[in-house]
Amino acid sequence: MGVASELRCLVCQNQTLADSNAELAVDLRNSIREQLGRGASEREVLDFMVARYGDFVLYRPPLKATTVLLWTGPFLFLGVGIFILFRRLVRKRSQEQPMSEEERARAAQLLGSRNE
Repeated sequence: MGVASELRCLVCQNQTLADSNAELAVDLRNSIREQLGRGASEREVLDFMVARYGDFVLYRPPLKATTVLLWTGPFLFLGVGIFILFRRLVRKRSQEQPMSEEERARAAQLLGSRNE
């Protein structure tokens, strides 16, 4: 059933209607079969489901003002994550202070004693 593979299960949300075993998915698949049996086209069935449940029911919703966050959200989260990581790395580097002469002498002494 091609139409059911283009629609999202409203219960599972990460599965298509064709893949879901939820009771609502079974009911919606039966509704799709009935509509197709009465002569409705696949486009008409999809339009009916969108009118009833909104664009969220589509497994690949169209890019428009109401769904732009669905499409750009993952990229926004990735960008924010990279920005935070970059800021932390820069801040950590700026907090590093060069070793004092006393610390250098102590390090040289420790390194020299290991080589002996």
